[in-house]
Formats: sequence, structure tokens, C-alpha cells
Amino acid sequence: MHLFVDNLTNVDFSYLDHQRGLVGETWLASASLDGALDSQGMVCDFGIVKKTLRRWLDEQLDHRLLVPILSPHLQLQKNAGGIALTWALHSGGQICVSGPEQAFALVEAEAINADSVAAWSIRQLTIAFPASIERLNLCFASEKISTPYYHYSHGLKKHAGNCQRIAHGHRSRIEIYLDGERCPEWERRWAERWRDIYLGTREDLCNDSSEQVLHFAYSAQQGEFSLEIPAERCELVECDTTVEQLAQHIADTIARAQPDTEVRVRAYEGLGKGAVAAAKI
Repeated sequence: MHLFVDNLTNVDFSYLDHQRGLVGETWLASASLDGALDSQGMVCDFGIVKKTLRRWLDEQLDHRLLVPILSPHLQLQKNAGGIALTWALHSGGQICVSGPEQAFALVEAEAINADSVAAWSIRQLTIAFPASIERLNLCFASEKISTPYYHYSHGLKKHAGNCQRIAHGHRSRIEIYLDGERCPEWERRWAERWRDIYLGTREDLCNDSSEQVLHFAYSAQQGEFSLEIPAERCELVECDTTVEQLAQHIADTIARAQPDTEVRVRAYEGLGKGAVAAAKI
């Protein structure tokens, strides 16, 4: 018998890619199970299925940096509950990240994609279900977006939850209105500007940063975090990178370029959530 759960939950995370670098991503998860009927005439109670899968995805993938540990581009060290890694880029540069072990997902794969992460997740999840489950399938898919969007990574050191992790991210659509009219041109500009970007808060910038490499570090509730990234793959902002402040940052930036225009920005943070900000100069 076949059981399925569509659109189970979504996960927001970042991952390392040889070409693209540090990539913020949002995936929607769906699942299916094959197995024999139990004494209740069920393969497995839907409540158990959804609770088990959501808990695991939330704890093991969401707001983590996904690292393909079989990649030849990776150097990784574990020490006293923490991880420090260096990731080689196709461009010749590198990304260095360190933090508590819970901020990373060490995926047994050569590259991170929907199929490799699903296969790895299934191997971890199999023991969480009763023996009557013969096969578990997990599917990750991106939100279908027909308008401009961007991938960004960030960290929020003041956040009490997992957003404090220095390298997690989102795939997010953007809507921009000038004097009440949608403006596709400005949306395209921001989608290009923030393509695979790291949004760093100037307050977290370390003194050893250079024109070529930016070094961010901070202490948060979960531990010490550090990130070194090529400057060309980062945008420095003066505010914390909450979606509320990013929406305002975008609105203010456009308003300075378009004086006497009412600017309204609807900025998403992943799937189905975000903030609205307005500005006029």
C-alpha cells in the first residue's frame, strides 16, 4: 500500500557549491511510504508520519549549512563540539566557516542537490519508522516562481533560535512597487544584485578583513561563529539582516535613486512569509 504526504513542510538552509559558492535555498518537502496494512487498516498513522518527518527536517536540515563531505573541494576539521571547514571555489578563492556542530549538516554526497539530500535524509530517517514500512521516499522541490527572486545567506547573532547560525539562507521572491505600480525592472535589478549573495552586517566585520576577503565573526547563544568569504560574493549592510530590515534597506536604496516616488517593497524570506516596507525621499 502506498501512502503520501504532499507539501509536508519547507526547509530554509544554505549549502556549498564549487561554482556558486555559498547558496541560500528554500525547498518544499513531500514524502511517500510503502508498507503493509496494520491491525488498524493503516500503513502508518498520518499524525506520526508528519510529526516524525517535520521534527527531523526541522532539527537536521532547517537553518543549517549543508556540506557535501565527499567533495574533493572540502577540507573539514571537528574539534570539541565544533566544525571548521574550508571550501575551494572554481574562481580560485575559498570560503571558510566555523561554528558549533549543530549549525552544519554533513551530507554524505559529492554535491548538494535535491536528489543527494533526499537520499541521505532517507538513510537517516529509516530507523524512525516501524518495521512495517518497506520503503520511504522523500522529495524536495523549489517553489515555482515566475517573477524575479534571489538566493541569499546570512546570520542573525541576536536571534534566540537557529537564525543565529552564521551561514543559513533562503530563496526569496521580491515585489517592488513605485507609486502603486509593480516595477519589474527594479525587481530584476535586485534579483541580479543578490544572486547567491552573503548579506553581512558591518557590525560583525572583523579588523583583518581586506578588499578581497571579508571576515565576519560573532558570539551567540549557541556558540562562536566565523565566516570568511570573497568580498565579491558579499554585500555589506548597516543593519541586522532580518527580513524586516532588509525590506526597509531595499526601499530606502530605491527611494534615494528615485526621489519624489513612493516606494513599497514586499520582501520574502523563503516561502510564504516576509515583510513590507515603504520609503519616499
